Amino acid sequence: MNAFAQYAVDTVSVGGLYALTALGIGLIFGVMRLINFAHGELITAVGYGLLLLSGAALPVAMAGSLAIAVLLALAMERVAFRPLRGADPETLLIASFAVSFFLQKTLALTVGARAKGIDFLPRLGEPITILGLRLQTLQLVTILTSAVLLAALSWFLARTRWGLEMRAAAENFQMARLLGVRANRVIAVAFALSGVLAAAVAFLFVAQSGTLTPRMSLELVVIAFVGTAIGGLGSLVGAAVGGFLVGAASVILQTVLPPDLRAFREAFAFALVILVLLVRPQGLFPARGLKERV
Repeated sequence: MNAFAQYAVDTVSVGGLYALTALGIGLIFGVMRLINFAHGELITAVGYGLLLLSGAALPVAMAGSLAIAVLLALAMERVAFRPLRGADPETLLIASFAVSFFLQKTLALTVGARAKGIDFLPRLGEPITILGLRLQTLQLVTILTSAVLLAALSWFLARTRWGLEMRAAAENFQMARLLGVRANRVIAVAFALSGVLAAAVAFLFVAQSGTLTPRMSLELVVIAFVGTAIGGLGSLVGAAVGGFLVGAASVILQTVLPPDLRAFREAFAFALVILVLLVRPQGLFPARGLKERV
């Protein structure tokens, strides 16, 4: 029983991190039909922001790093993606790769490509015992943070004007514009929210890894995108569920695979993804009205 509970906690903890990352990608895809692979650089920027502000008080460092992510996301939208808003999806995808590559190389030139250590929230690495289970505090914080942010985002989309406009834009962008929804505002809000989600992921990821590199979030974003594809591109519910499923598959494979095959865990996980997409190519929760727009 304790072993099962341990696996459940591991699954929800890992899945929560992937779900938050997938939501940041899904928000942008919902309103722009843009798969923003540069989302990973928002996570990386927050990590280096924490390093830059490491001498400040913790709330100041976290608030400053959050501001970096939001401002970078807004700048990314204004400079790189707004001029291409009428372009085809392939052009937007190439642009997102270009932005990602540019930011990675800029970081490598300014701060160096070598890994840097950072001691962020070290107390989260301490163990805690609950009902006979010995867990890391970071796991519980990750689960709690994921739950709070998922609930807050659901409330925002359902109860606020900006959230309703984003939902309308995700359903039918052209009709939403005809009804008075301002495209620039909706897209800017989506990018700002993706920056907030990226900051939350970065805080948890940096506390877990303790190292920074210009490419540190690449694998995380790729796996989160896989979760988004499984859940259904354009569906925020699908993005969250897909992220959790990828986390569950990762933990289960780490447990059941022989030790000499665990290094290939991601390969087995992607094979399972292919099987799912062969059965449900549109994803588990396909978005309604999925078509090109903007």
